[in-house]
Amino acid sequence: MSSNSEQEREKLKEEYKEHYRKIRDAKEKLRSSTYAKNVSDAIQKMNADDLLNTMDEFLGKVKDKMTHIEARLDVAMDQFVNDDLDSVELDEKLKKEKAADTLKQIKLEMGVLYSEIEHQAEQLNVEKTVGKKSNNSDSQTSDE
Repeated sequence: MSSNSEQEREKLKEEYKEHYRKIRDAKEKLRSSTYAKNVSDAIQKMNADDLLNTMDEFLGKVKDKMTHIEARLDVAMDQFVNDDLDSVELDEKLKKEKAADTLKQIKLEMGVLYSEIEHQAEQLNVEKTVGKKSNNSDSQTSDE
């Protein structure tokens, strides 16, 4: 009899395991469907106005950064102009070289800033409209 009850116990044990597997799978499906629903709801709630406001804020930050860089350039240039006007030509050459180096550095920073803007624009899937050649004007000039 003990072997019969052991078999029944093993059978019940397997049934419980299968039942718990099904419960775990159902919970996992619920979790993933909840996540998918949340993502779907968030995408539907996205508003073009919000995206434009975000882009406007980003452009405002870029303008502020450019203004800051230009101000630094003006200060650097004023420093070079105001430093010891009675100095010899050698000092003047050094100042010009320093100004050129500073200008190169600022232009480099502006280039990095521009590449950052391009990178963020690519992430937003924004199509460039300023400075873009239109195909219509090209086809009209070739027809004439």
